[in-house]
Amino acid sequence: MSTAEETIKTRPETRRQSAPFLNRALDFLSSVRFGIFQLVLLVILSMIGMLILQENVQGFEAYYVSLTPAEKLVFGRLGFFDIYHSWYYNLLLLTLSLNIVLASIDRFPSAWAYIRDPKKTATKSWLLAQKANETIVIPQDSSENVVERIKTVFKTFGMSPVATDVKSIEYGIDSEGRKDFSVITERTGTVVFGESGRLNRLGAYIVHVFLLTLFLGHFVALQTGFDADVRMIPGVTTNEIQKIEFDLDKKEKFNVQIPFSLECTDIQQRLIDETGSIDVNNTLDWRTQMKISDPEYGESIVDISMNKPYSYRGYRFFQAQTIPVGNARNIVIEASPQAGGEIVKIELKRNGVTSLPDGTTVEYAQFMPDFTFGGDGQPDTKSGDYNNPVAILNVTPPGGERIRVFAFAAGMAENIPVGAPKAGYKWRLASFEKSPLAHILSIKYDPYEGAFIAWYIGGFGLIGALVFVFFYPHKRAWALVENRDDGSVEIVLGGDANRNEVAFAEKIERIAEAIRENPK
Repeated sequence: MSTAEETIKTRPETRRQSAPFLNRALDFLSSVRFGIFQLVLLVILSMIGMLILQENVQGFEAYYVSLTPAEKLVFGRLGFFDIYHSWYYNLLLLTLSLNIVLASIDRFPSAWAYIRDPKKTATKSWLLAQKANETIVIPQDSSENVVERIKTVFKTFGMSPVATDVKSIEYGIDSEGRKDFSVITERTGTVVFGESGRLNRLGAYIVHVFLLTLFLGHFVALQTGFDADVRMIPGVTTNEIQKIEFDLDKKEKFNVQIPFSLECTDIQQRLIDETGSIDVNNTLDWRTQMKISDPEYGESIVDISMNKPYSYRGYRFFQAQTIPVGNARNIVIEASPQAGGEIVKIELKRNGVTSLPDGTTVEYAQFMPDFTFGGDGQPDTKSGDYNNPVAILNVTPPGGERIRVFAFAAGMAENIPVGAPKAGYKWRLASFEKSPLAHILSIKYDPYEGAFIAWYIGGFGLIGALVFVFFYPHKRAWALVENRDDGSVEIVLGGDANRNEVAFAEKIERIAEAIRENPK
């Protein structure tokens, strides 16, 4: 066997070494395809959360009852009734965030190069290879004048100009059309470079920052916050709210103490038709006024309306619903002296106190919209509607004892005990402002302001970043100015943009036209 044959036979087989597993895993996690796949999956899951009523949304109980047993089983097992708290939704947010971070780290250096070291020179062949290019010949002029004119035009079109002197070499062409390296011509020229919107190269990373902020705020709000509500009845003070926990169609409430107290000072319902009912269809707005007493920060009076929630120490209060039993925010009472004389009119706010001219004290104690006597003989209301309204007052004559008085809106015979004159007056309910018995405020507890971070900083920031990315592209233009042998000046103009190249090509045409119009 020859030495050559031995060498061939004994030559070791070479195998292509694959990249380490960690590198391949990082490449996969940072890939654009993987990120797009996760975004699509996130959109699908979010749409499921919108289409399938979530268990913490009002009306879920009725929705759950309307489902078939199979739908209840499948949706429940897959966690669709509380999808935003599900383990796979949070895992998706985590992996997508990791993909965004790794992709940003991997691609940021190339984007930063456009900011740190922009390309200020260009050759003639490179400029002519650009999609947007123009060639201009200016007869009988100096290159210095042309350069200044180009700078002025660039400024007019919002592009900051920089001029750089360059040298270029041109080779001759032989009879067969090939380069003739024996014929060399050295030319000197100037490249005017202009650009605008170069920070757009970092637009994707600005989008990434706000997208991560959105995810982080959403995650923090879900993990550290909870839902609760509190009943607001004028005159009642509490330092407890009712935390709500959901288990499909079961809603459990637990009393939770808060580090400050809430006193309801007023509730108001603005009606479309003041003579109508207090149901939702006849309502313009609900307003709750409460006093917050905080040992650390003192006292404050706040108003909460339908479109005006209020935040305090991580607790965000919203109008949620009312107790639809008729009541009165304020009342007007006519007191007719039993001994004769002018009728005295007094106005009382809910839980308010006032005095008559003779010193009689009148206190607004209670209101019943549909008065009746219960089975135990005590005053009661048949319904929450204003069918037979009555105001119950506590009246204390000068030097006398406090007695209970019923002031009816309708006429009441004096021979009926509840309608008989008392404390020297015949009492009548002249008018009143309708309002419900109580308001219920919904509370979102978010100690680290995760929702604020997500929706206001992340959400609106993301919208602004996307507008910046798509509507303010990075535009670059180069103009190579060279003197020709016949005394004219040749300008080779070209450029590119990272967005909307068609519009930029039109801009290059306008720049060329502006240079042609007045080259001097």
